[in-house]
Amino acid sequence: MTAGKRPGHLRLGVNIDHVATVRNARGGDYPDPVRAALLAEKAGADGITAHLREDRRHISDRDIDRLSRELKLPLNLEMAATEEMQAIALTHRPHAVCLVPERREERTTEGGLDVAGDEARLAEFIAPLAAHGARVSLFVAPDEEQIRAAAQTGAAVVELHTGTYADAHNEGRFDESDAELERLRDAARLADSLGLEVHAGHGLTYDNVGPIAAIPEVVELNIGHFLIGEAIFRGLAEAIAHMRALMDAARGDGAAAGR
Repeated sequence: MTAGKRPGHLRLGVNIDHVATVRNARGGDYPDPVRAALLAEKAGADGITAHLREDRRHISDRDIDRLSRELKLPLNLEMAATEEMQAIALTHRPHAVCLVPERREERTTEGGLDVAGDEARLAEFIAPLAAHGARVSLFVAPDEEQIRAAAQTGAAVVELHTGTYADAHNEGRFDESDAELERLRDAARLADSLGLEVHAGHGLTYDNVGPIAAIPEVVELNIGHFLIGEAIFRGLAEAIAHMRALMDAARGDGAAAGR
């Protein structure tokens, strides 16, 4: 990024996975994650993220099919780097594909990909996706080795895992959250210098989003669980609008909101 350049519009991707979690708790079709995606579109989201897990614990194949047909916003398909998921992505051709680590026993995505330990396979996996027009992102920890490896795979984007920062901030461990925030800033600068587009996400809330939104190299945040939870209390449109306002405020003055 050019020195002195003010950060531009920060995109908000809304993850709708946990609308599907609520639906699947009872079976049937309600609440409909596609309806949530269309509401998010009207509320000011810049894109929709959906994670099609191997065990289909929330988002289903039918959801991805409907999102591909009904959504006007860009669809970011989160998935593991498996042959099955690659075939699904090549069939639906979403705007973006974000590769994430996935273990069946985890409640949510824990940590980033080990790109450095799997660079050759990931490069081979990414090539056909990129050839068919998908912007491929790798979900990584803010670690220099992982980011440098990501730049060698053919991926266009890295999404920095903000979960460690968010957890420390939320629990009042501010020395740890400050240190992790500095790691995220350094990682964003490095990724940008290597020609990678920089996204960030995981665990972001109204209280901790400001410092991440203020990182000038970050061009997109992906937020899901918190927004779906907050929608219970204030409605999805208002929950998204308030997050959008906080992101814009942090971006507008470039100041990392304090604790």
